[in-house]
Amino acid sequence: MFDPAILRRAVGDAFRKLNPRQMWRNPVMFVVEVGSVLTTVLFFRDLGSATAANSAFTGLVSAWLWFTVLFANFAEAVAEGRGKAQADTLRKTRSETVAHVRTADGALVEKPSSQLAVGDLCVVRPGQLIPGDGEVVEGIASVDESAITGESAPVIRESGGDRSSVTGGTRVLSDEIVVRISSKPGESFLDRMIALVEGASRQKTPNEIALNILLAGLTIIFLLAVVSLQPFAMYSHAQQTITVLVALLVCLIPTTIGGLLSAIGIAGMDRLVQRNVLAMSGRAVEAAGDCSTLLLDKTGTITLGNRQAAEFLPLQGVSEEDLADAAQLSSLADETPEGRSIVVLAKERYGLRERELVGATLVAFTAQTRMSGVDLQAHDGVPARSIRKGATDSVRRWVTEQGGHVPDGLEPIVERISTSGGTPLVVADNTRVFGVIHLKDIVKSGIAERFEGLRKMGIRTVMITGDNPLTAAAIAKEAGVDDFLAEATPEDKMALIKKEQSGGFLVAMTGDGTNDAPALAQADVGVAMNTGTQAAKEAGNMVDLDSNPTKLIEIVEIGKQLLITRGSLTTFSIANDVAKYFAIIPAMFQDVFRPLRTLNVMHLANPHSAILSAVIFNALIIVALIPLALKGVKFRPLGAAAVLRRNLLIYGVGGVIAPFIGIKIIDVVISAAGVH
Repeated sequence: MFDPAILRRAVGDAFRKLNPRQMWRNPVMFVVEVGSVLTTVLFFRDLGSATAANSAFTGLVSAWLWFTVLFANFAEAVAEGRGKAQADTLRKTRSETVAHVRTADGALVEKPSSQLAVGDLCVVRPGQLIPGDGEVVEGIASVDESAITGESAPVIRESGGDRSSVTGGTRVLSDEIVVRISSKPGESFLDRMIALVEGASRQKTPNEIALNILLAGLTIIFLLAVVSLQPFAMYSHAQQTITVLVALLVCLIPTTIGGLLSAIGIAGMDRLVQRNVLAMSGRAVEAAGDCSTLLLDKTGTITLGNRQAAEFLPLQGVSEEDLADAAQLSSLADETPEGRSIVVLAKERYGLRERELVGATLVAFTAQTRMSGVDLQAHDGVPARSIRKGATDSVRRWVTEQGGHVPDGLEPIVERISTSGGTPLVVADNTRVFGVIHLKDIVKSGIAERFEGLRKMGIRTVMITGDNPLTAAAIAKEAGVDDFLAEATPEDKMALIKKEQSGGFLVAMTGDGTNDAPALAQADVGVAMNTGTQAAKEAGNMVDLDSNPTKLIEIVEIGKQLLITRGSLTTFSIANDVAKYFAIIPAMFQDVFRPLRTLNVMHLANPHSAILSAVIFNALIIVALIPLALKGVKFRPLGAAAVLRRNLLIYGVGGVIAPFIGIKIIDVVISAAGVH
């Protein structure tokens, strides 16, 4: 499950974290460390003295208290381990490179990358490393970003679009680009990644701070209770040793969640890093778990990204095969994804393959004509043909200019496709209209089921699209989203986010363009695509290195898992303290208050054995729960009430039962070993 190198490193870090200046940030474990020091001093004081009989008991309690502290530190260190390993890998990719800076007169001057200033224009040629973060202002190139994303496939970066952002340390594979530097040395995206993934800049989240305050409050209450217990014990002639009081305090305070709380938060961020999502703060991960509204772009998130040919609809008197043949011929010059899909559909459905057309003139699609096609010369008795495919009004006009007639049956087909949210492309052969190609957005497989799962969790999904309302409504219905925003502008997105937030909802969205930056900044969780502009990445509080818009759904699930894990282990920690009361309290006072012996329901052997068993269980349960804290409680799309019920049944009841069994087993073992 864990890299041995990470575990070895974590062992050393566990001892380094014993520094009181670090430990005091976790009040629960700081109290345990103080108790460990105190019992250790008592052990060495009593060693060889008249009270040596109690020395072995004090030494064992002290040893297990140190074990408790060290394994709490170890859990945090292991959680940090993956991030530190990735940070080391990133540091190796960060190297001093020579930048070729273009001056005002057009000359190129060599300058170390560490001396670049914001606004410098750097010329980067094939095989060279991009010297710093910036925007492509000239050219287009294929870039290897595997050092950042781990993905070997190169990506395209170009000027003037939403794929203009480049990261320092990545390599240009083809062509030449000019990059305008946008970050100072030491403040690059790579530098921030290193600081974030190794936890150097990790801040505690609001929920984490609130839980820490609660744990600190419980610790103070139990500390006062234990301190006030000693005068009562002296009055009742049942005076207790400091070792017993320390053991009682450690078992009363919620050490389990106190020892694992930090590890749970770090592991949540690490799960995002493993999915190539960089969270700028733990607050963003936590907010993702609390989100109740998701704004999702249609293209690339809900649909496959480009409209594809779905069916051929011939007019009366035309066979589907003839329409498919004409549609394929007219699409041979159409290099758009839509054009390619028409060729593929004709091939798959009717067995028509691309053919070599001798003497044919291909007519490419242009924004002016809004048509593509082919002109075939007459040969072997076959008459010349001019085939066109394109927008309805363009083909209708072309047929009329050829002296043809547009049949009445065309308009109902076109209107039906448009109403359903599709795009109609009309196909004509010379003066005759053959029929219509139905292009439609292909909703991603399984997306409706994922939205249904989100709905069960109380999360509302809103599709954002620039399509007209009719098209948007059809796609929204097929995808199963709760609502949609059609013909969306940046101002519309911002207004929608503010409206949701004014209703008390937390909002998450994705974006990649400069025009998305205001909305990303306004959203509670703004996930910027790594392929997007620098403005979008600066505005968001997460960056998806894979630039996969559907990752937003996974981010929300990881955030939910983080909150569920924290809640589950908090429930378990508080519940398992109950059994410890039944172990220690009767052991402390059963000789004075004989009725307390009835509370010794576990029938523990003797007072020392009972107290030591509780302390040992208290330490071992942290060890047992480390894998769960790091991996996280399994996420299920359930509502808040169902999650609470599940927590109480599994972790509440389990937290009460497990210590009774565990403490009894430990008591049997140490009694057999002769501890009295």
